[in-house]
Parts: sequence; C-alpha cells; structure tokens
Amino acid sequence: MKNIVTLLTVLFLSFGVSAHEGGHGSPIKVWHFTNSEMNLKAEFIEKIDETVYLMNEKHKVVFFNISNFTSEEQHYILNKATWIGDKNGSETAYPLFSIHYANLFICFGVALLLFSLFRFRQKGSSKILAFSSIGLAFVIMGCKTNSPSKGIKMATNNISFLESVFGVFDKVTTRFDNKYFYIESDGLPEHEMMTGITNWQQQVPINHDYSGTNAWAVPLYPELAENPLSTKDNFMKGAIAIAANGIPIFNPLNNRGEDANAIGELDQWGGHCGRADDYHYHLPPTHLQSKVGSDKPIAYALDGFPVYGETKEALDENLGRFTSDSTYQYHAVKEYPYLIAAMKGKVEFNPRTKAPENEIMPQAKTRGVRPDLRPLRGAKIIGFKNLEPNQYSLTYEVESSIYTINYGWDNNGKYNYEFINPDGTITNSTYNRE
Repeated sequence: MKNIVTLLTVLFLSFGVSAHEGGHGSPIKVWHFTNSEMNLKAEFIEKIDETVYLMNEKHKVVFFNISNFTSEEQHYILNKATWIGDKNGSETAYPLFSIHYANLFICFGVALLLFSLFRFRQKGSSKILAFSSIGLAFVIMGCKTNSPSKGIKMATNNISFLESVFGVFDKVTTRFDNKYFYIESDGLPEHEMMTGITNWQQQVPINHDYSGTNAWAVPLYPELAENPLSTKDNFMKGAIAIAANGIPIFNPLNNRGEDANAIGELDQWGGHCGRADDYHYHLPPTHLQSKVGSDKPIAYALDGFPVYGETKEALDENLGRFTSDSTYQYHAVKEYPYLIAAMKGKVEFNPRTKAPENEIMPQAKTRGVRPDLRPLRGAKIIGFKNLEPNQYSLTYEVESSIYTINYGWDNNGKYNYEFINPDGTITNSTYNRE
C-alpha cells in the first residue's frame, strides 16, 4: 500500500518537474559571485524565495542565496525566474501554485479517486475513504488555485529604476526576488524630526530593524484592483507606502479617523512617532523631491504604484493618473487626503484585521522598548538634535517651561533616557531591547 502511494506521488511530482520550463534546456553559463574569485559553470533550474538552484557540469544540483551573486547575475536570475513564471501561467514566487500546476493537482486528484474506486471496491470502505479523501483534497486545491485573480495586470516595475530611487539615500539598502522589491532601513531619516508638534503623545524616535524578513516590500507586478478601497474607510493600521528614504508612510488619518496633520500631531516634515517610538510620515514627503529629482517618485505605495510630488496634470478620484505609457502613478496634493485617496492597486490584507483598520500585507513590524505613554496636554516640541550617532536630545515647552529628554542606545540594545525638568532635577530610565 505504501509503495503504491509513494509511486503515485513520485509520478505526479515528476510530471510537474518535467513540465516546468527551466532547468534542463536552460543554457549552461558561467556564474559570477560577489566577494569571491570563484566562477561556476552551470545551468539555471529554479529560484524559490531567496534560494537559487543550479545544476553543475557533473549534473549535481547546487544552491546559493541570491545575494551571493553579482548584481548582473541577480538581474539575470530575476528575468529568468519571471520568464519561467510566465510560461507556467504565474508571476509569483511560488511556481507550484500556478494555474499550470493547478491542472496537475486536479488530474492527480481525479486519478486517486478513480484508483480508490476500482482498486478497493471489493476490500472495504476504509481504504476507499482514505484514498478518496486524498484525491478530493487535491481536486479542491487545484480548483482553488485555478480561480482567476480579480485584478488587471500592469507593466512590471523596473528594477533599475527602483534602485535609482531608493539608492539616493545612503542609509537605505535594497534587494529583490521575483515577486517583491525589498527596502531596508533603520527607520530613522537623515533630516530633523519632531519639531513643530503641538499634539504629542510623549514618543521619541528610535531605530527599528526594517531588514531581512522584516523589510518593506513593493510588488514587482502591480495589478489594478477591481474595486479601489478608499483610505478614508480603510488602512488605518500600518503603512500604505514606503518613502524613498526608507521611512514608512501611514494613512493621513490616524487610527481614530482624525486628520493627523489638522490636529497638530505632525512635525514640519509630515511625520511623528507611533506607540513603539517608530517614526513615520502621515503626509507625502515632498521635501524628498529635491533629493531624488523632479522626475522621480518620492515613494512607492504598497500596491506597487509610485507616488510622485505635486503635478498640474488632472488627477482621478484616487489622486492618481495613467501616464502615456499606460502605467499608473499617484501624486501628492496640498489638502486632505494629501495622497492615495483610494488604493488603485490590488493588495492583500492581514486576516487578523478588519476595516477601517485593515492592514496591508506584507508589512514590516516595529518593536518598541518602553511602555507607550498618553498625550501631554499643552506640550509643544521646540527642538530636536542628533548629538552624535545614536544619541538625541528633544526639547519641549509646557506653559512657558522648558523640558529636555536626552536619550540614546548602544550596540547591545540598551536604551537610556534622561528627563530634565525646568528646575534642573533629573530622572533616568533604562530599557533593554531583547
């Protein structure tokens, strides 16, 4: 019995592999690696997530992380993986779940159902039930996978262009696979922060590890949503876009549905800190335009479409427009809703969230180091300085009295806070980020 099941499974998987465009038939080429003089002659088989599989001249499968290859090789890998995905009817990072493989699931499931019916009809219902259940599961999986996506595919995001936008900022690093372009940063911009806030919840900006599996992700293959969702009634949890300097952009409305700018929560750059002491924007960071250039976007929405600065061109109800090359882009405006009135692109949601706090996925997470505090009535932030690496000083005023918070952290995740009162008394607090 076990041998029969194993044989059927192997035959199914073998059929899937042989049907896959790539591997055998791909050209043998010389591969080049970073930080190494080693070159390898091999043919491309597959890329799954960050792992690239090759077959060397001895017909042995070897694998490497994509970051081990030179930039030119990474571009080749991405293009090859995309081509394979197109041939298999999918543009995702999971080719086994393409429409092509969905048909295989259905065929395999039907075969199991027929096999169980004719093989075990004389030997009892338990074996029929077992094999029928497995077969039915494959059929259901195939039918679900074969369901068409409700979205209209748009032009693929150009990797080189994305790199030219985010690469302007020294603190930002980028990488990509065949599904997403990833943006990594420490969550702290190079410009001053916090000055000008008059509605303050006593947070101060600290670093956050937006890297690795917690990096920001922009889809390489954006699709138009069948029904764009308004940011007035959605996306009040998490970011809706990522700025060119690696800082997330949240909904202009806070999680209470208030215009964060109108009620004094934002600094002179359109940002503030969340409860985890995470700095983010609620307004389009148009001040970045001078850095990225007038012809480049200042951010990318998490649906994959770029966000540009202000324009004299007519905008649609989403605060975007189609360009002459049939791509789509958002633009900033001076009044609410400021940017992305509705999410034109197709996005996936965190299943644990519901509107209006439905969160777009994938979404980088923050991790604070101290308890969140309540608003300090009457406080106005009047100064903020970066004294030295990882050391900051924030000054605020309450009823003409001046208060100062000096704080910083070391390389071991130890955070020190010094609170200086108007009379010169000092209170210290220390926290550890584990």
